[in-house]
Amino acid sequence: MNRSVKIKQVVDALEHYAPLPLQEDWDNAGLQLGLTETEASGALLCLDVNERIVDEAISKGCNLIVSHHPLLFRGLKTISDADYVQRTVMKAIRAGIAVVSMHTNMDNARGGVNFKMAEKMGLADVEFFAPKGGGADAGSGVIGSLPQALAADDFVIGVKKQFDVECAMCNELLRRPIRRVAVCGGAGDFLLGEAIKAGTDAFVTGEMHYHVYFGHEQEIQICVIGHYQSEQYTNEIFKSIIGEACPDLPLFLAETNTNPIIYL
Repeated sequence: MNRSVKIKQVVDALEHYAPLPLQEDWDNAGLQLGLTETEASGALLCLDVNERIVDEAISKGCNLIVSHHPLLFRGLKTISDADYVQRTVMKAIRAGIAVVSMHTNMDNARGGVNFKMAEKMGLADVEFFAPKGGGADAGSGVIGSLPQALAADDFVIGVKKQFDVECAMCNELLRRPIRRVAVCGGAGDFLLGEAIKAGTDAFVTGEMHYHVYFGHEQEIQICVIGHYQSEQYTNEIFKSIIGEACPDLPLFLAETNTNPIIYL
């Protein structure tokens, strides 16, 4: 017999795993819109929220969307058809769909985005290398070890395959074996210095500014694979958390690719 699940129960499970205080002060994780006392019919798990994601939720009979990136970063002064955020808000409300986002709190949590990336790369002994402090078991990036040392070109080819990316942006290929790897999903160039201090051979992230690549030749192998690509498996974390807490709730990994960047 299926037991009813309220949207609040799903939100509570996610926030227990990745508490909102772990988010960065500029972020807006948590409930974005909707009524949490409503019974959940199903949850669509995704990276970004746009109109096509709402359409997919409707088609799958879901009245809850769980995303990594928040739909709302700043307050809205109007809700019209002026941009995709406002149109998405209107469409979700009309359809009775709630939206909750687990962003930098899930980046910083143990078992979060960076741990999932490390898992996909087959890294062992994974730990934080940039802890958040304050006694919290949290951090901005993780370090782990490859099962065996790899040449730089083989390492990059492996990362491309693991994340199914068209290309990787790298600095000069390292002329020593790569064994210890630092990982940060999304925009991670703020952690490059910490990765170097930690003595890692490579740093894998989603995006970095141009000038940050300079001056690290033969110091560390930089491998940048795209923001969307680096965080694409976050919905698997959501599925695990919600599936354990609410086993009767239908869960769907989004089929809609929301990456706004195309590669020609």
